[in-house]
Amino acid sequence: MGSSFPKLTSKALLSPMAGVTDVAFRTLAKQYGAGLTYTEFVSGTAIVRGNEKSLLMLRTDLIEKPVAVQLFGNSVQDVVDAARQIEDDFDIIDINCGCPAWKVIKTGSGSALLNNPEKISFFINKLASAVNKPVTLKIRSGIDEQHMNAVEIAKLAEDAGAAAIGVHGRTQKQGYSGKADWSVIKQVKEAVSIPVIGNGDVFSPEDVKKRIEETRVDYVLIARGAIGNPAIFQQVNDYLKTGTYESIDKIKQFFEFLELAKKYELPFNIIKTHAMSFTKGLEGSARVREGISRADNLKELINVLQACRNQVQMKNYPVISVQ
Repeated sequence: MGSSFPKLTSKALLSPMAGVTDVAFRTLAKQYGAGLTYTEFVSGTAIVRGNEKSLLMLRTDLIEKPVAVQLFGNSVQDVVDAARQIEDDFDIIDINCGCPAWKVIKTGSGSALLNNPEKISFFINKLASAVNKPVTLKIRSGIDEQHMNAVEIAKLAEDAGAAAIGVHGRTQKQGYSGKADWSVIKQVKEAVSIPVIGNGDVFSPEDVKKRIEETRVDYVLIARGAIGNPAIFQQVNDYLKTGTYESIDKIKQFFEFLELAKKYELPFNIIKTHAMSFTKGLEGSARVREGISRADNLKELINVLQACRNQVQMKNYPVISVQ
């Protein structure tokens, strides 16, 4: 029952992120060496009902293989039916049992499932029996500090047929505040024999190396550390191999993203949101971001970023054409 998790070419994986890991961004992360990419989390019920917006989130690029889809939902049957419907397009089916957003929790999905380890076990068992692809799950360390049950859930999930488990070292109550506790992730790694993927506060190649050495996790998910800097995957891979890495220009990365965004016809508002991320932390970025926020179309946006590029005296870029 259940397929085994594939061996990946990199220790660093792109974490699923709502509003970030669209097909263009994932493809760029893969080009930069991400070991695995995940879709944004998609509602199993929405897939079964043929919701157009949700189905668009399932687009993938050929370069992405292996690629994972992350599903969520309170109805086990809907998620199972959705997984069956789309399994041929993905290499891994991942279940979100970690999202702390209220709109997800109130439906009994995401991290609300941490309250019910037996339901997670049932969920995984039903799913692993229904599809021919590896089934994985992403959890948090627990609901709050008084209810830390990541180890219990990991053991149940392994017994139920999970191929791997991702653990974010924060509780549901923490959301994204405070610090991720990697000691919980280490306990999970010691408790199960399936691959364990650690997550939380990974912003540099040094962070990845440190966490692998400390916890012996099989892989590390990079979330916020990859926003506006998908080249972090190349940096991680270089650092783990050679002990050094180079910084990679973020404006260059944005224009690479833009080509992919145009290929996949992403809406302008999504491109604009990414432009904000790619310019964060650059010299004079407040003014650049103000220009981005005022841009009403792609041409205006490109003009702002071209000016930013010229300002920092960068040369040898491809000319971007606006259709």
